[in-house]
Amino acid sequence: MSFDNFSFGLIEAAGTHIFNMKAIVIVLFFIFAIIVVGYLIGRISIKGVSLGTAAIFLVALVAGHFKGVAFGENGHTGISSWVDSLSSVDTYFSMLQNIGLILFVTSVGLIAGPSFFKNLKKNAKSYVLLGAIIIASGALVCALVTLFVPNMTSAMSVGLLSGALTSTPAFAAAQGALDGTEFFSEIAVGHAVAYPFGVIGVVLFVQIVPKVMHADMDKERALLVSVDTGEAQKKGKVKKLFSLEKFGLGAFALAVICGLILGSINIPLGNGTSFNLGTTGGPLIMGLIFGHFGHIGKLSLKVDEHLLSIFQELGLVFFLIGAGVDGGTDFVSTLKDYGGWVFLWGALMTSIPLFIGFFIAKKCLKLSLFNNLGSLTGGMTSTPALGALINSTGTSNVASAYAATYPIALILVVLASQFLTYLPNLTA
Repeated sequence: MSFDNFSFGLIEAAGTHIFNMKAIVIVLFFIFAIIVVGYLIGRISIKGVSLGTAAIFLVALVAGHFKGVAFGENGHTGISSWVDSLSSVDTYFSMLQNIGLILFVTSVGLIAGPSFFKNLKKNAKSYVLLGAIIIASGALVCALVTLFVPNMTSAMSVGLLSGALTSTPAFAAAQGALDGTEFFSEIAVGHAVAYPFGVIGVVLFVQIVPKVMHADMDKERALLVSVDTGEAQKKGKVKKLFSLEKFGLGAFALAVICGLILGSINIPLGNGTSFNLGTTGGPLIMGLIFGHFGHIGKLSLKVDEHLLSIFQELGLVFFLIGAGVDGGTDFVSTLKDYGGWVFLWGALMTSIPLFIGFFIAKKCLKLSLFNNLGSLTGGMTSTPALGALINSTGTSNVASAYAATYPIALILVVLASQFLTYLPNLTA
C-alpha cells in the first residue's frame, strides 16, 4: 500500500474508525504543527536576539529526521513496507518549499521594486564586488578543505559549500559535474550537513550585528534609499488604470508567471552545463520590475501592501518547512557516519565569507549598515536571512541590496562549484 492511499484510524466501532486521517491530512497536520511549535520557539529571546521565523526551520529539521525514520529504509516494518512512501511524502514537502520560495521572493521584489533601481545605480559596483568577494572567500575555504583535510573528497567539500551558502543551483551544478562518478552521493551528504548552519548562522548574524554595534535603527532606515512616491502618485491620478481585482492577486500571479518563464531560460556555460535564475532569481527580478513600473499600459501591477506582507511571511514559512524537512531526513545519520568535523568545515564555509564580506562592505565599500547586511544575505544567497533581516530592521527596503548582490553571487557560486569538483586531495 502506498502512502497516498494510507489512512490513520483510531477507535473502531461498527466497522468504522471514529477518528480517521488520510495521508494528505496527516501531511497538512504536521505542516501546521511545525508552524505553531516553530513560532513558539522563535519567541524565545536571549539578550534581544531570537530565531523568529527561522525557528520553524529547526522544528522542520526534527520533523524531517523522524520522517526519515518512519518512511525511510530503516523505518519500522509496518511503515516502511509502504511502496514509495518516502518519495510520496517528499513530493508534498518539495511542492510546499517551491511555492513558499516563489511567494516570498515575488513579494520581496514587489515591495523593494520602487527603490531598487535607485539603490542599484548608487551602489552597483559595490554590490558586484561584494558578491564576488563573498563567493571567492567561500570557494577558497572549500578548496583548502578539499586539498588538506585527510580523506576529504571534492564531492563532499563542494556539497558542504552549497549547503553552507544554502545554494540549490550550486548543489545541482556539482551533481552535474560529478554525475556517474563513485563520489556522486557525497555531494548530497555534504549539502545536508552544512545546510542547517548555513541557514541559522546567517539569520543570527544579521540580528546580532546591529545590537553589538548599538545601531540607531531609525537612522539606519533613513540611510536606505527612500521611495519617491510623489511623482508616481501624480501619474496615478492622471491615468486611470485597470485592475484585475481589488487586492492585486492577479498582478501578483502575472509577476510569478513571468518570473518562472525568465527563470527557466538556460544560459550555456560550456561542457554541457548551463545557468539559469531558477525559481528564486526569476520571480525576484520580475517582482522588482513590476514593483518599479507599477503598470503595463492601462493594466495596474499594484498589489495590496497587506497581501504582500502576508505572502512574504507565509512564503518564508512554507520555504523553511520544506527545506527543513528535506535536510533533516539524513542529517543525524550523516553526522554519525562522517563525524562532527564535517559539520565544522561547513560552518567555516558559512562564517568566513560572512565576516570577510561584512568588514569589506563596512571598511572599504563604506556601505550603510542595512545595505551592508542586505548585501550579505544576497551574497550568501540566503533567503531565510533576508526574511530575518526584514523583520529585525522593520523595513523591506533591505531587499534592494539583496536583489542587487544575489545574481552575481548565484552565477559565481555555480561556476565555482563546477571548478572545485576537479580539485584533488593532497593528503590521500
